Amino acid sequence: MSILITSGAMLQCTFGAAPASLNVLPIKRIDAGAPVANIMDHLPVLNIPPFGSCACLANPQVAAATSAALGALTPVPCMPMTGTPWLPGSPTVLAKKIPALQDTSMLLCSWGGEITIVAPAQFTTLVA
Repeated sequence: MSILITSGAMLQCTFGAAPASLNVLPIKRIDAGAPVANIMDHLPVLNIPPFGSCACLANPQVAAATSAALGALTPVPCMPMTGTPWLPGSPTVLAKKIPALQDTSMLLCSWGGEITIVAPAQFTTLVA
């Protein structure tokens, strides 16, 4: 069993410097103490806020800053590039006809980072 994810869950990117809080818009109006997330809640800034600074050389801004610093890794402000949905979603629970997000779901950033859920916002609702 996995934990159902709601707005406020803490996220971390493998190349980010700081955690960030998942934002689920309340227009879905499916609540488990807070708006329930589904796999389509992956939009940069709207759902996935920046993670402080990015240290991934696949990010063109990091590569340019590192090149300008003569090869010394130079992180730049993070701007997540998440063009695909979270995977996997819950196989049995739907939120607005879309698989609900669970604590084992992960999201890929186009720059190479893997975004994971490090702390759910609620711990009482489980999904299969």
